[in-house]
Amino acid sequence: MSWARAAYRSRQFLAALRPRLAGDDRLLVAQHISPALQRLFYTMSARDQRHSVDVARALLAEGEDDEALVQAALLHDVGKGPLRLWHRVAFVILQALSPRLLARLAPPGTGGWRAPFDRLLRHGERGAQMLEAAGAPQETVRLVRYHENASVQERSLARLRAADDQC
Repeated sequence: MSWARAAYRSRQFLAALRPRLAGDDRLLVAQHISPALQRLFYTMSARDQRHSVDVARALLAEGEDDEALVQAALLHDVGKGPLRLWHRVAFVILQALSPRLLARLAPPGTGGWRAPFDRLLRHGERGAQMLEAAGAPQETVRLVRYHENASVQERSLARLRAADDQC
């Protein structure tokens, strides 16, 4: 892991200790996603809500006007479900040091203490399924599904990944 990436993760960790959404953040959510999708948004942890709003704001600040991309920014982590901070920290460390060990710890559909690692590994697909069930636009669903899949290369996904990594 590079020093820049380690510094980014350290800032992300510190920000995760006290996440909050202000009134203008809630207004942004209401302006860009339907009430059904807002219900999904508000099921995310406070830290994932904060992060997702930051990702959407980064795209909007760059002049992004693709509504599906802004919606995907707000909902890209909805598939993570409930997580403890230690799960996130352990996931990041395992992902950096031993992705193979992480994959062995979290086979698909696993339960118990391993379930959060399974959800983190597969949150794009899980989130896409949740969005489909809630009636999200197909392009938003597609962007959420592939936002972590580096083998799928295209402008919209590259922009989403860049904003996600920046926030």
